Amino acid sequence: MESIVKTVLRSMSNINKPQRTFIAALLTTLVVFQGKATYRNMSRYSQMNEKRFSRWYKRQFDFTQFNRGALTLTLPDNERIAAIDASFISKSGKKTEGLGYFYNGSTSQSQQGLEASLLALVDLKLNTAFTYDVRQTIDQQNKTRVEVYAEQVVELAPQLLEQGIQYLVADAYYSKEKFITPVVKAKLKLVGKLRIDADLQWFYEGAYSGFGRPKKYDGKVYFEQELHRFDQEGCLQDGVEVYTKKVYSKKFKRAIKVVMLRQVQDTQASRVLLYSTDTELDAMTIINYYKARFQIEFLFRDAKQHTGLTHCQSRKKEAIHTHLNASLSALNLLKLEDQQLKGNNNETVISIASWKRKKFNQHLMKKLFDELGLSISTQKVAQVYERMSDYGAIAA
Repeated sequence: MESIVKTVLRSMSNINKPQRTFIAALLTTLVVFQGKATYRNMSRYSQMNEKRFSRWYKRQFDFTQFNRGALTLTLPDNERIAAIDASFISKSGKKTEGLGYFYNGSTSQSQQGLEASLLALVDLKLNTAFTYDVRQTIDQQNKTRVEVYAEQVVELAPQLLEQGIQYLVADAYYSKEKFITPVVKAKLKLVGKLRIDADLQWFYEGAYSGFGRPKKYDGKVYFEQELHRFDQEGCLQDGVEVYTKKVYSKKFKRAIKVVMLRQVQDTQASRVLLYSTDTELDAMTIINYYKARFQIEFLFRDAKQHTGLTHCQSRKKEAIHTHLNASLSALNLLKLEDQQLKGNNNETVISIASWKRKKFNQHLMKKLFDELGLSISTQKVAQVYERMSDYGAIAA
């Protein structure tokens, strides 16, 4: 992990040595601390005073460039897509910048707190997600939150396209014209989910009558009554039937490729509607892309449980931004080190809890060896270090 951090930071010419030292120490601390990731507690696991954490948290650092460098340096050249989602972060007090009411999925209701909007890259072969850019959601006058999310994507779109990433996957919340239109204008192709009663129209496929303006649409799409008008693409597991068709969305004001997953149980039919703004994209690929989107949820879960995503004690948006990014970047580094250690290009199981335990054990042993005057380069000490690194770690 330390080698990845040092290599990437050295390649970033826009930062000075003190900032490079602080970021390296911060990321290292976030994978070893126990308890809460407050300034005082993090100072117990590093050489830095809590006041230094407080001061440097307010200074800007390009974590997006850092994440990009780390992923480029470490990951194999697999197919990747982008995914976006937001997560609620609890916050006490009344004076924190960006404080508002946001949807909390764990309670299925809006609550007062903060929100982090995360753009991640999903490696389809490894079947895992990595943080690319995370921002605190701050309400802006005369803009909806969907437009704020769209601005984040549009700003990063040139970088994504430069890396060969053309598709962005989002859940049903982002299926709004104010999000889709700017994203498509930025030359990204969206894959998402529709309501089961989405207002769609058939394209007219008949012959031109020879009089007047050619007919373009052929009525509203009634999914169950007009099942025969869809193209059947086969079946998935558990008898789920796959239907697809190019249709027109009045809500999005554009043509889309809709994919209907239909299942019949006890004479009752249920359906799920997926879509893509790329009308030439294969139906099964749309399904696979949308399924891969769920990997972003594990980033939020692991960062909240292990790298202190919800622990920022500051009320300033600059410090909150640093903490959110540092927490998720530290998680990236653990996943990348796991990938390097296993040395393969296939999907594997990773336990962040085990990696956190391993990093803490190594941190503690280095402290003990320094106090005892023992060199880790000595063969006997090195053997103890390797053996005890995994003490208490989960087998996964």
